[in-house]
Order: sequence, then C-alpha cells, then structure tokens
Amino acid sequence: MMSDSKTQEITKPLDKRTKWSYCVGATGRDMAYALVSMYLITYIQYTMKLTVAQYGAISAILVACLIWDAINDPMMGIIIENARFKSGKYRPWILLGVILNAIVIILLFTLRPEGWAFVVFFGISYLCWGMTFTMNDISYWGLLPSLSSDPKERNSLVSLMSIFCCIGQFAIAGVIPIVVAGNAVNAYRIAALVVALCFLAFQLLTFFGVKERKRSSVSEQKKLSLKDMFKIFLRNDQLVIAGIACLLFNIGNGLLILLGMNFFYFEFGYSEGGSLIFTFTVMYGVGTLVSQGCYATIAKKFTRRSMLRFLTIAIIVSYFLFLITGRIIPENPIILNIEGFLIFFFQGLFNMNVIVMLNNTIEYDEYRFQERHDSIISAVRSFAVKLSSAINQGIQALILIVSGIYAISQNISALEVEAGKGAISSEEVLVAADAYIKTATSTQLLILRIGITLIPVAVIVAADLLLKKKYKIDEVEYKRLVKEIEDRH
Repeated sequence: MMSDSKTQEITKPLDKRTKWSYCVGATGRDMAYALVSMYLITYIQYTMKLTVAQYGAISAILVACLIWDAINDPMMGIIIENARFKSGKYRPWILLGVILNAIVIILLFTLRPEGWAFVVFFGISYLCWGMTFTMNDISYWGLLPSLSSDPKERNSLVSLMSIFCCIGQFAIAGVIPIVVAGNAVNAYRIAALVVALCFLAFQLLTFFGVKERKRSSVSEQKKLSLKDMFKIFLRNDQLVIAGIACLLFNIGNGLLILLGMNFFYFEFGYSEGGSLIFTFTVMYGVGTLVSQGCYATIAKKFTRRSMLRFLTIAIIVSYFLFLITGRIIPENPIILNIEGFLIFFFQGLFNMNVIVMLNNTIEYDEYRFQERHDSIISAVRSFAVKLSSAINQGIQALILIVSGIYAISQNISALEVEAGKGAISSEEVLVAADAYIKTATSTQLLILRIGITLIPVAVIVAADLLLKKKYKIDEVEYKRLVKEIEDRH
C-alpha cells in the first residue's frame, strides 16, 4: 500500500519544469528516429550502388534487426523495472541511451565500405542502433505514465509531448529532401552529425530537468524475471488488444512517408521531386501538429469510440482521393498536399487515441492485480512501433524490387557516388537522373501508388474494428479504475 505522502506525490499537479523538460526533450529523440527510420534506407538506395541481391540482404537484415529490437523492448523494460539508481528509475537509461545512439548514428551515415563489406557493416551498426535507441526509448516512454495518473493531465502531457515529437520529425522530414538531391553523400553525413548533437542536447534537458515521482508498491519491492514479464503481458487482456491495434495502426501510418520520396521522384522527377517532397512534408508536419495540439480539447467533447469511428471513415476517404489523383483527378501538387494534410491530421488523432488507450491499461493492470509496471507495459508501444517498422521496411523493399523502381534508382545512385567524389556536378546529376526516371512505366508507378494507399487503409480499418469489439476501458471505466485504486491506498 502507498503511504498518504506517496499518494499525494503522484496525484498532485506536475511542476512546470518537469512537464516542459520532459515534453521538449522529445524533439531531439524524434529528429534522430526520423532520420534513421525514414531516410537510412533511402540513403542506401540512392548513394551506395548495391546490387539487387545486396539490397535484398540489407532489407532482410533490417527486418531481422527490427524484429529483434521489438523483442528486446520488453526485455529492456524488465531491466529498467528492476533498476535501482539514486538518480532515478528512468533518467540514467535515458542518458546512456542517447550518448551511445548518437555515436552510432554518425557512424551509419559516415562510414562507407563497398559491396558486401557494407552489408556486413550495416548489419552490425544497425543492430547497435536499435539496441541503444531502445535504452532511451523505453525509459523515456516509461517515464510518461509514472508522472501522473490524472486523466486530464495525462492527456495534456501526451498532447504537448506529441507536439514536440512532431516538430522533431518535421525538422528532419522537411529539410532532408531539399538538400540531398545532387549532393546526397555529403548532405546525409552533415545531417547525421547535426541530428546526433541535437538528440544529445534535448535529452540532456530531460535528464537534468525532470523530477521523477516515486511509486511505492509491492511490484517495486521484488525483481522481475522474463517469465514475470510474459505473465504481466498475457494476464492483461486489454493490453494485448491495445498493443495489436497499435501495431496495425503503425503499419498503416508509416508507409506513405516511407515511400513518399520515391513517389515524388518518380511522379515529378528527381530535380522537382525534392521541392515537392518538402511541401508535402510540411503538410505532414502541420497536419500531425494540429492534430496533437487539438487532441486534448476534442477528447473533452467526444468519446474515444466516437472519434475512432469518424477518423476511420475520414482516413479511408482521404487515401482513396490520393489513389485516384493523377488517374481520375488531375495530378496537381496542391491537390496532393491537401490530401496529405487530411491523411496526416486524421492519422494523428487516431494515434493519440491509441496511445492513451494503451497507457490506460497500466491502471487496469494495477486495479486487477495490485501491481504497477509502467516500464514493461509502456514497452508494448515501442514493441509495436519497432515491429511495424520491420514489416513496413519489408513491404517497401518488396514494392521497390517487384515494381522495378529499385533497378532504375541504382542508376541515380551511381551518379550520386560520382558527385560525392567530385567527378560530376550536382546539375549533371539532376539532369541525368530525370532521364532515368522517365523510363518508369505506368504499371510501375501504379504498384507504388497502391502500396502507399490500399495497404494503410486495410490495416487501419482492422485496428479500428479490433478496438471496437474488444477494448473495454472507455472514459467512464477508466475513472472508476483510478478512483478504486485511490480508495485502496
């Protein structure tokens, strides 16, 4: 049982320093994650001049590493759950993770062995990237539900933190496309150094600015084993449902951005495509940012169930419009940007609902079993994100190879390699690249477009149906759980 002082500690309002240090710190994290998750494979595709077999091997390694990373997330949750440091339960891992991960990021975009040597280097480095980012990721997200159990304050924290996540993602997703074409090798190297330093700086803000709140419970008096971890997962039926829904949503949420650079290059050309990717990414940033900013207000007026019902329909309509633009609707960048904004706005709201629903299973578990495991349960979100990334990378590689777009892109990669050596100018790269892109057929472009529209719709609809049928912790039930937990204490 908690003492009265401990109960007051976790229910009183957060101090501003802790709230802002935690939320602002997300900026650097998402800059680093966006660079690697969105552009590492594109960096390899357009700068390394690899054979289809070597690219296929890298894609397979990437998928395998991400699957291992997903499995490693809950294991890291156990390590954090069992940790006993004077400086806190989460903060030491936040610091260690950011330092190691920043070093790996620089190496990934700087060292360039050739051929199969690069495949080996990539496998080792990417595995290290995943494991070191997990140290930071699990501890950072585990810190969130431990700061407050008040639903309004938690919604506010999620909204504010997500805004800074969006700012970090947008800073990278918006700038990279307009600076790499024609000088990709050097541009990615500089970007990696800048992002690594920003990651470190922002997470130092969280490390020094956040005051952790202690929770005294039976679960914190004993060490947890791997067997205990699986028991905690499997006994919480609502966590299983929310975790699967989170996985499905993130598969759908990631494909448009992941394949977006190839889409714009091959629809509009290598030289013009970079500028159009920038404006589309602005829509990504603005749409997601607006959704994060207004979520807390919307959540006060509508139930999560009614929101998800509307959002699913809106996402279907938005993707359908994107699919037929250029086929039935004229292919106009303005129209594509409007459609992109709608997709990202609705997906942003959907994501916020899923995050809150996942976090609410912590109190559900505490209510049923009188134990609280913030780190382990929070690791499910990271597990879902990592596993969805693995699936998305596999889907992306399959689409690019089967469509023949990868083979065309390797001609552009050869140009970028020569530009990196100073053998040809950026202008020569752009002109020659556009000539290669024009060789793509309408069938190849259609395969790419289907991959970024129909697959996301299918998995997001599946996530909505699963939550509708199986998830039971609505707003009323959550308040009841929290009140019952407080009454026990």
